[in-house]
Parts: sequence; C-alpha cells; structure tokens
Amino acid sequence: MKIEHLVEQIHKKESFLCIGLDTDLDRVPAHLLKEESPIFSFNKAIIDATHHLCVAYKPNVAFYEAYGAMGWEALRKTIEYLNDNYPELFTIADAKRGDIGNTSYRYAKAFFEDLDFDSITVAPYMGRDSVEPFLSFDNKHTILLALTSNEGAYDFQTKLVGEKTLYEEVLKTSRSYKNSQNLMYVVGATKASYLADIRKIIPDSFLLVPGVGAQGGSLEEVCKYGMNRDVGILVNSSRGIIYASSGNNFETIAAEKASELRDKMALELKKRA
Repeated sequence: MKIEHLVEQIHKKESFLCIGLDTDLDRVPAHLLKEESPIFSFNKAIIDATHHLCVAYKPNVAFYEAYGAMGWEALRKTIEYLNDNYPELFTIADAKRGDIGNTSYRYAKAFFEDLDFDSITVAPYMGRDSVEPFLSFDNKHTILLALTSNEGAYDFQTKLVGEKTLYEEVLKTSRSYKNSQNLMYVVGATKASYLADIRKIIPDSFLLVPGVGAQGGSLEEVCKYGMNRDVGILVNSSRGIIYASSGNNFETIAAEKASELRDKMALELKKRA
C-alpha cells in the first residue's frame, strides 16, 4: 500500500487508529472456543465490528506462533480476510524481525509475499544489511524500532553514543539506507516528550505509536508533538479494545471502545485542520 492511500484513509475516517490483534486463547470469550479456528473467529468478529473506525490492524506474531501450526493458520486466515474484504486497511506484521541479510530477505518474503502484509516491524540492532532487504520490496514498509514504550527501553535506547542517544543514531543512520523512503518508526506513547526532537530528525516519516491507554500514554501529547503535515502517526491500541469485554457481545463493546478513541482522534485532527 502506498503511504498516500493511508493518508487518504486517515482523513476519510477521521481516524489514525491501529488495532492490535494480540489474540490470546486464554482471553477469548468461551463460546468461541468451540469454533474450528477460535483465534480467527475472534479476529473476524473484531474486524467486522471495528473496520470503519480504524485505518490499520496489527497482529502480534508471537500470539500466533505460540499455538504452532494452528496459530499460523489463524494468522494466514486473518490477513487473507483483511486483504479480501477490507483492502483499504493498512496491515502490520508485528514480528520484530532482523538478522543477517539473506535471512532478513527470507523473513521479508514470508511476510510481504506469502502472507501479503503491507508492513513489518524490524529490530535495527544488526544494522544496514539486516534492514535493507526489507526495504527492497515495492509498496511495502519497514517499521523500525526506534524508541519503544516498555520500561526497559532506557537500558539501551536512551544511552549516549558520543553526543547523541542511541535511538537518535538509529533514526539518523537509517535515513541513509537504500530505499529509506519505505521506513516508518516505532515510538512509544509513553515517550511523548521525545517526539519534538524525533520530528527534527525524521519530519516526514510515519510513526507507529503504541502505549496509549493501557500503558498510560497521552493521545493529546502524542498528537501535539508527533503529528506532521500528513498526520504521520498511527496510534495502536490492543488490549483496551479487543479485551474490553469477554461476553457474548465482546465485538460490540470493542467497537464502542474503538469509537471512543476514534472520536478523540477526530478532535485532534480538527485542531490541526
């Protein structure tokens, strides 16, 4: 998917919401466990109830890998359902891959060609030759981990490397990678105070922002410091939406939670219109 199409969807829906499909069988409503593929049945219900409120979905691959072949089949069915029925939506494989060049290329083929995701999250620690294979695919996007929302981010990401922090070095160096126009970046909502400086380095790139809601991040702060002329942010919410209820009407409650967040986003967009 081209970024221009994503921007168009954001303005059309007045939403920059990404819904994380971190589907855990321990939290799926009991009545779905009788289904042939309870993970897919849960995802399908969430997607059908919320697709008009968001612009992206982000399955976290670990929640599917944990169930072996059954989980991978559910992931495949989920991405096929999205691509077949809601092709306007941006899809993110939250896989956090990254390895030596030939291995990264195989990861890229798996998620971009076989599963046909629009994007994948990638760890930058191994450098240029571990990232550029992902960037070589047309109209596919690599979302580089820059400054994450977890507490352990301070272990390395904010440490000084000379006069710059490590995450700033990641941002700056990655701009020199071949096909860097296909890069997006993860910046946690719990690190919103850093966004002004981040935007000085990557003013035009899209940011994937987890951590609003359950992790305590502020949507208003993220928008204030993170938005650019193309909006430039996708705010992810997972648990706060998909697990808002465990009852038989779980998808209705999920849609209500998504709608509440979308309405706040619409207000933020109007402020900057």
